[in-house]
Amino acid sequence: MASCGMTTPETLYRIPSHPYRWVGLFVLSQVAVAVLWWHLGWAWGLPALLVSHAVFVVPVFLPRARLYGPVLAQLPGAAPQVWLTIDDGPSDDTPAILELLDAYDAKATFFVVGARAEQRPELVREIVRRGHGIGNHSHTHPQAWFWALGPRRMAQEIGLAQRTLASITGQAPRLYRSVVGMTNPFVASPLRAHGLTRVAWSARGFDGVHCEPDATIARIVRDLRPGAIVLLHEGAAHGHNLAILRGVLEAMRVRGLVGIVPGAK
Repeated sequence: MASCGMTTPETLYRIPSHPYRWVGLFVLSQVAVAVLWWHLGWAWGLPALLVSHAVFVVPVFLPRARLYGPVLAQLPGAAPQVWLTIDDGPSDDTPAILELLDAYDAKATFFVVGARAEQRPELVREIVRRGHGIGNHSHTHPQAWFWALGPRRMAQEIGLAQRTLASITGQAPRLYRSVVGMTNPFVASPLRAHGLTRVAWSARGFDGVHCEPDATIARIVRDLRPGAIVLLHEGAAHGHNLAILRGVLEAMRVRGLVGIVPGAK
């Protein structure tokens, strides 16, 4: 089942409307700190300054934070459906993942890296041919410094991946996932320019790093419920991504949950 009747464009697509709204909030916060420092001195002003900056820094590392733009982290409604999302491909795992999804009659969205898609365009086309979705996951996946990218580099990462995927599939993605789930003040502007919605998750097992499959599956299954957005990965060095996906699909079958691609026809 590829469609999701409980979603509409209004509930699924959350394109930033005011990418730099945070600037006004930041200016107001610093004015308030200056006034406090002037009247009460450094003993109050310095802590207030640190807190005012933390308010704008911490959300960068919180995947579901909305300070720098809207994010979809849970499907609306209570239908027995979940959204499987698979990051970091295409990879050597992709063909086996597609076979496994077919075996369980499940659909997923693959958030792919543009440069990797350029190297293996046939895998991206096969994902689409089998009825799955394609999302933008940056062009080079700069996970160490993504949080600190400036506006020009951020626009390049998102825009180049968007153009690459549109060229391969014939259709520009409408969904985007930040590298390692992080964001920063300069993500929303290119998302608005390309009509992209930022997608986070509500269930994860940390399968992108070294992991023990059973424990990873248990962490995901703990939050596996109607409307869940499940974060999975492919091509990880530990080699367990297929086993983890199989465990999640088995849990979905037991719970009567269907893997869907929201908004698909």
